[in-house]
Parts: sequence; structure tokens; C-alpha cells
Amino acid sequence: MRHTTNKESGKFNMPYSAEISRRQPSCFLFLIDQSGSMADAFSSESASKGTAKGANESLHKTSESIQKAQAVADAVNRLLDSLGQRCVKGNEIYDYFDVGVIGYNSEVASALNGVAGDQVIAPIGKIYENPTELEKRAQKLPDGMGGLVEVYNDFPIWFKPVASGGTAMCSVFAMARILLEDWIEKHPNSYPPTIINITDGESTDGNPTEEAMNLKKLSTSDGSVLLYNIHLSAEYTQPVSFPNTVEVLSDPYARLMFELSSPLPYAAQKAAEKEGYKIAPDARAFMFNADPVKLIQFLDIGTRTENLR
Repeated sequence: MRHTTNKESGKFNMPYSAEISRRQPSCFLFLIDQSGSMADAFSSESASKGTAKGANESLHKTSESIQKAQAVADAVNRLLDSLGQRCVKGNEIYDYFDVGVIGYNSEVASALNGVAGDQVIAPIGKIYENPTELEKRAQKLPDGMGGLVEVYNDFPIWFKPVASGGTAMCSVFAMARILLEDWIEKHPNSYPPTIINITDGESTDGNPTEEAMNLKKLSTSDGSVLLYNIHLSAEYTQPVSFPNTVEVLSDPYARLMFELSSPLPYAAQKAAEKEGYKIAPDARAFMFNADPVKLIQFLDIGTRTENLR
């Protein structure tokens, strides 16, 4: 594993250990597959499992089948809210993170609908304070007497589900590279950007390997850009979570996405273990055949950071 030198102390630091502060933020970039197949539903069985570990407060429906596009929108909206809450101190939002959400089908564009003006990547405070709407969502909570009571809370919405067209994965990786080259130039010593690609199918604009590898070649002084990939399944089949070898994957597409995914950094390894996953030291940031709950866990694990200052 590559090391970087701290010139002031003369010590060596491990990659992915930079402090995250307002002067030296990190960056999360979410790539959202919005192709036509995202209109397909998860199976009723996998959707109903969305009640696990508090996921019911973010899933639109849990007892019925749910569209993949809807599950992704709910999960990412929930995560944007969570990232904002992590940065609130007193009455102030500390911009520890710059965040972007890009949708891709046959076209590639920001999915935040002008929330951050014409910026594709913007400080979390600007995004967190400007949801496009608040939607009432039901949540069942213990009533203190062994039962449950239904409570309605405001659920902030930054973007809504879209499902049409193809899967321009090469193009979205190319756009991400251009955006992050600019971001890294402005933040050369920050914790490296994390890209989380959420998809349910193969690329329709060519083999994404070259663009993904070019993206992963970008780095700050603290390490290379991290690329997470998660494949969503329309059927409740056994997922493969954070594998460390391609041999456990029989599907050619899964093998390709495994090869494109970064090694799982230490903080994410620890977060995954807390969720009950068995993680090898060389595990990859990849999940295949995920259901709605796995999606939410994957997003939480991929955005888990240490050293907030």
C-alpha cells in the first residue's frame, strides 16, 4: 500500500487518513442509472425486507414491490439528508463534503435539478438547505406499550426517479473524470473523492473499463479516487457483497464490475463489519444482485468517513 509523507512531522501517513475539514473537504459523487430497466420492480420479497435497520423510513413502499428507480431515489435522498446532518454543528453547517449526483440513461446530466445552480458538484450545505420539496412519509415507532404507532415525518426530496433510455456508463465515467480533475486541482491534499455508481445493467455505450481506469488514476496526496459499484437485482437472489476475488462471480458483467471497483478502504471495512459483513483485507467496493436494504447499507458504508475536524 502506497504511503505519503507528512513533511511537517517527518512521519509516514497511510492513504485515506487525511483530516476532513471545511478548508480541506472531501467529495462524494453519485452516478445514478436512470435507464428504462430501472422501471422494473424489485420482487415483493426483497422489497418487504426494506424494514430492516430503520430502512422503512426511507423506502417509499416496503410491503409491496418497489421500482428500482424509486428505491434508488429514496435511498440517495435519505443519504443526502444524512450527510447534511453529519455536518450540522449548533446552528451552522460545516461544509465537510462537496457532493454531486449525476443521472445517466442515453444522456448524462446533473440529477439535482438546479438545486446548486449550474454547479454539478456543490458544498453539502448548499444542497442540504435546498430540497425541492418535503414529502410526508410514514414511519412506525414503538408506542412504549409493546405496540407500534404510525408517525408522519417530512422526507426531503432533491431528485425524483427517472427510468428511460439506455445506460451510458462510459459517458458518465468520462464526465466524472472531468469534474474530479477540476475538483482535485482545487483540493490536492484532501481525502480523495468517492464515486458510487448505482446500476442495474450493462453499459450500452461501449466497454466502460478504460474510462473507469482513467477515473481511478486520479489522486490527491492522500490516495487514489475511490470507485464503488453496486448492481441492483429485480429478483431476490443471493447477493455477493464486497468480494475479494472474481472467482465467486459467475456472471461476466459482475466480473467486469468487480475489476472496475476500488479496494475497500479501512474505514469502510470497519463500517461493513458493523453491518455484519465478513470483510477480507483485500475486499473490493462492489456488490452484485443487491436488494433495497443492501443498497442503503452500501451507501452508508461507502460514505463512512473518519477524521472529521
